[in-house]
Amino acid sequence: MKKNFATWVCSAAFLAAMALSSPALAGGVSELPKDIQDELYNPANIDPIQPVGESAYRDWKPKNPPPWTIGYASSYAGNTWRANVMKRLQDEIIPKWKKLGLIKDVIITQSNLNDSTQIQQMRQLVDQGVDAIIVCCSNPTALNQTVQYAHDKGVPVFSAVGYLTSPFAVNTSANFVVGGQQLGEWMAKEINGKGNVLVVEGIPGASASDSQNVGVLKALEKYPDIKVAGRVAGMWTDQVAQAEIQKWLATNPGKLDGVIIQSASELGAVRALKQSGRDMVPITVGGELGALCYWRKNQKFISSTIQGWPPGDDFELGWNVMMRTLQGQGPKVQSILTRPQALSYEQLSKVLDDKCNEDSDGWYNVGAEQWAGKAYLDQFFLHPGDPETFKP
Repeated sequence: MKKNFATWVCSAAFLAAMALSSPALAGGVSELPKDIQDELYNPANIDPIQPVGESAYRDWKPKNPPPWTIGYASSYAGNTWRANVMKRLQDEIIPKWKKLGLIKDVIITQSNLNDSTQIQQMRQLVDQGVDAIIVCCSNPTALNQTVQYAHDKGVPVFSAVGYLTSPFAVNTSANFVVGGQQLGEWMAKEINGKGNVLVVEGIPGASASDSQNVGVLKALEKYPDIKVAGRVAGMWTDQVAQAEIQKWLATNPGKLDGVIIQSASELGAVRALKQSGRDMVPITVGGELGALCYWRKNQKFISSTIQGWPPGDDFELGWNVMMRTLQGQGPKVQSILTRPQALSYEQLSKVLDDKCNEDSDGWYNVGAEQWAGKAYLDQFFLHPGDPETFKP
């Protein structure tokens, strides 16, 4: 997770992934509605190594009937986004699917951004007899041999929020290149097409972070009067982002016109600007309630926000795709993508009042049905059906 993008971009695994991911080979994409193809799977709008070929699980059936045991091999637990994922999983998802009689247990592991540890934990989950594994936001290539090991043992692996390049993984998320482009375009409009911006990545080497960064830089290329004055890594963690931005501001006294930052770090950016003594500048905001509260109390701060990965909703998307696959619905493509969503100040005013807490580490979720609901997901499966009514 901590390796530099360049470390794996030149690897043989990366080159193999490019071949597997070529849109020309993506037979399953042609089965999707044309508007989804054009917007989310257009080669110009997608990470070149995002796997978009036919899913290995089109005709797959699980080795065991329900109730199933699921392994959640989490790669990180140290930010508010992951905490919100865990809250949704433990408070809502697990009780719901146990009541439906479709899962027996969820075994959770944490690797703290250590690829070797995550690999070991995933292999242990397979050997313990889980029926499927779901991971989140992991390195796109490091887990591939383990994914194949799981597949060979009859255990499918699902990557929620980001992708793995293994042909034996099923990936779900928003299209992060599209999301990054939206962040870049939004900033260009906020600063009238000119000025100096600081770009704050997430965790370099994680597919979700790298894809967003590709989109941001691609969007800014269209604006010659916008200069990327600096780039730091916020590690998707407010405290880290705040410290890194403060260090950058201290050593770069020149004019700053905006901060393009990946959620969940925007609250750290707001705090860093406040404590620096500088004027507040536009900051890209996702779903952190503390940053949204600052906007609620300061309407002129920004014009809108972009929800690229509401944590509970995005993880539930991956979970729902997993349950459908276990039910034999047959995913058409390796990566099931949805759209980032904008939030206006008017919409925000219905979510938060002016007595909100600017230090809140909670999250705004748009709702699983709005993010990628049942009718939307039906379009990605050969034998779609409501997974909550499944009878073996």
